[in-house]
Amino acid sequence: MPLEPYLRGRTWWAKGRVEYNDSAITDYYRCSTGASSEKAAWEWCRAEEERQRRRFLVGPENEEEPLTFAGAVLHHNPDDKTAGYLIPIVKLIGEALVADITPKIVRDLGPELYPNAGTKTWVRQVVTPIRSVINNAHDLGLCPPIRIKSYTAEEQIMQDRKRGSRGRTKYQPGSWEWLLQFRAHATQRIAALALIMFVTGARISQAVQMHPTKHLDLDHNRICIPAAKGHDDRWIEIPDWLSTELKNLPARYPRGAERKPANLRVFGYADRWSPRKEWNKAIEAAGIEFLPFHSAGRHGFGQEMNVRHPIDEKAAGAFGGWSDTALMRRTYTHAEDEAVKVHQALESGLKRAQKKTKLKLVQTPKKARARTNPVQATPRKSI
Repeated sequence: MPLEPYLRGRTWWAKGRVEYNDSAITDYYRCSTGASSEKAAWEWCRAEEERQRRRFLVGPENEEEPLTFAGAVLHHNPDDKTAGYLIPIVKLIGEALVADITPKIVRDLGPELYPNAGTKTWVRQVVTPIRSVINNAHDLGLCPPIRIKSYTAEEQIMQDRKRGSRGRTKYQPGSWEWLLQFRAHATQRIAALALIMFVTGARISQAVQMHPTKHLDLDHNRICIPAAKGHDDRWIEIPDWLSTELKNLPARYPRGAERKPANLRVFGYADRWSPRKEWNKAIEAAGIEFLPFHSAGRHGFGQEMNVRHPIDEKAAGAFGGWSDTALMRRTYTHAEDEAVKVHQALESGLKRAQKKTKLKLVQTPKKARARTNPVQATPRKSI
């Protein structure tokens, strides 16, 4: 069929084949047009059909047209979120030749597009999408690759000061103490959701996807954590008390879902944002520190396994779904009571050294000793 646009997220894509005399002259298209309106998407389809028919009739031109950034985007297959990030970028540099796009140009686009955002937003919504588009075109042999350094710590501090921000809020990782207080004031399903994230390291997006028959085998104390971020589904063993809690939790249909078995969910939430209201209400009722889903669950699991009760990191990584244990240690562990621990270590080391050397760290000055322990002089005999 001829090329025609369809909406995917906030971006219009194209599908179909270019035809000449009712015969297809190209492979099947399924790519982004980079357009945010249907009219612009139709214009892209007609222009692409005209270009491909001209190539079919007269052959490729002696010299290929230089690749623009907008042209490179057409060869890319981003997810909906990345496609949304690319729309304002294409508006700014779509006609620029990829060969002319330097790392500095890319980095400067961050403050231009999002002047009130932080450097992490610039990386996520500008640097990463552009780098992905250009390097994908490089994989297709269309242009050289690009390497873009991240923003420095100094640039991050300067931008945070400029926008009056202290940067991204850092939350403490979850703990058993926090979890028990939370559960004492939570509903049955939100309490079970918090428990399963903390005990297994599951992300909130994975937990809400769980289906009562596809992901639970409670007679054998097993659950399946749904696939996420490049990892396939993984079955893990769970304690008896967690199996009992899940058995007592009735499966529910998410709000608005059709009442059919395939739509049942263990926790009954439609998406990762649905539990937020109940979650916040339980925290407020408990009078405890606010922790978001990820901090209370996956971060709490990483901290519990690596810092509070350090176990074999390979075991913790495999159970929690980390293929890179270095990433687990670097990102999912935090210092706790650092001053107390360091002082205790220093005190212990000092005591051992003093015992071994028979020396004291703090020596009482001789004059002070003389004042505190006066020795009465023997009176001289008169001659």
